[in-house]
Amino acid sequence: MTSEFKGDYEELVDEISELLGVPATLENRDFELIAFGAYDSEGDLDPSALDPVRTRSILTRRSTATVRTWFEGFGITRATGPVRIPPTPEAGVYRGRICLPVRHRGVVLGYVWLLESDPGPTEHQLTAAMAVTVRIGALLADEAQHGADLSRELRAVLTAERGWQGDMAVAALRTALGTRGDGPHAVVCVAPWPSADPDDAPSPRTVPHTTALCTVPWGTTGQSLAVLVRLRSPEVRTPALTAASRLLGEGARTAGVGEPRGGSARTAGVGDPRVGLAELPAAWQEASAAARAALAEPRLGPVAEWASIGPYRLLTSLPPETAHDSAVRPLLSPTHRELARTAEIYLDCAGQAGRTAAELGIHRQTLYYRLSRVEQLTGLDLDDGEDRLLLHMALKGARL
Repeated sequence: MTSEFKGDYEELVDEISELLGVPATLENRDFELIAFGAYDSEGDLDPSALDPVRTRSILTRRSTATVRTWFEGFGITRATGPVRIPPTPEAGVYRGRICLPVRHRGVVLGYVWLLESDPGPTEHQLTAAMAVTVRIGALLADEAQHGADLSRELRAVLTAERGWQGDMAVAALRTALGTRGDGPHAVVCVAPWPSADPDDAPSPRTVPHTTALCTVPWGTTGQSLAVLVRLRSPEVRTPALTAASRLLGEGARTAGVGEPRGGSARTAGVGDPRVGLAELPAAWQEASAAARAALAEPRLGPVAEWASIGPYRLLTSLPPETAHDSAVRPLLSPTHRELARTAEIYLDCAGQAGRTAAELGIHRQTLYYRLSRVEQLTGLDLDDGEDRLLLHMALKGARL
């Protein structure tokens, strides 16, 4: 939430508090506190009347993932009207709640929370309060759209050269994000993305936890989608993985006329979390590398994390021409595709002939014949550790 919107949220929440005669709080759809109404009622403001869930929400400005899942179990993400939630002491909820879902054009953007009281608000009062949530929803949508306009700033950070240009790009993004730039973030790369047209990119408000997104050139002719995802902590990467999965589906739906529905192979990569916008270029390189690795090695995808791609962390950092080693080049011709596959699986199996033959479904003698042909074509000795390392790297790198 940027400072320019903060006062508006507080006024709207105060309006609901006055309408209903009880304190109200506003959280976004990620259960992060945006504002709370300062309704003057001695009983409701007494700290002893608050339960642990509400106290933690106000003090830390967010709820835990467990609390979020528990409340969502009452159907608040689908509701279009007030939802009553009974007290459940074992969950830390000592007082019942009324949840007013905040929606805009059918999309839930947040929730207004009320503590149950005796007597509680009338249906007429709740109807009036729901009318206020419509205005809150429009305001949240405006703020999200403000974030949608950050594609230029994010692209500049991810593509600027190091030095003063990169520093200026980071400063511009930090200014545009305001408080939304604080805390840990992860970068997601979805590639290839079917269009460079900004109008074809999804809005950040339709992808959970997304702060900004933009298209970035991919290879020599293609495009990728870069996504900046806010995290609750560097240790919990679930928001980035969720956004990546959602965007893979978006990419399939926005595939161009010339591309089959569902498209060609498309993957997503997730970089290691970072605290600080200056580290985003490094995170983008990791996310992009992870997406490349998943394209080359389908078992890593469709969503691959940088921390989980093993040797591809090194291979993706090498220049493309590295894969075309002169010794290995003859093996990479289309006519020797089966020999190359045999050699790679043999090296993946740590040179164990039995495992390799079983994996390929061939007799050991057939395997030995193929490996001898590999040695003849490359001039490499598969009993030599360094020769095996060179061959293994070249075969893996060729698919990148």
